[in-house]
Amino acid sequence: MRDMQGTVATFDQTTRSGQLLTDEGVPMSFPAESLADHIRHLRLGQRVFVETDDDTGTITSISIWRDR
Repeated sequence: MRDMQGTVATFDQTTRSGQLLTDEGVPMSFPAESLADHIRHLRLGQRVFVETDDDTGTITSISIWRDR
């Protein structure tokens, strides 16, 4: 698992999926299943915490805050 941060580039309220840009400028799509339970809506430009799968590079979790 890789932790990073990104910025929301697109968000479809109906499907709850979208795309973000990592801090390295890499665009990544995310499915609704990756959104943390506390997320009801994302706005364009919003900063998020992202976790990805090491093997596939796909987004597995998006959250607005971290419990650490």
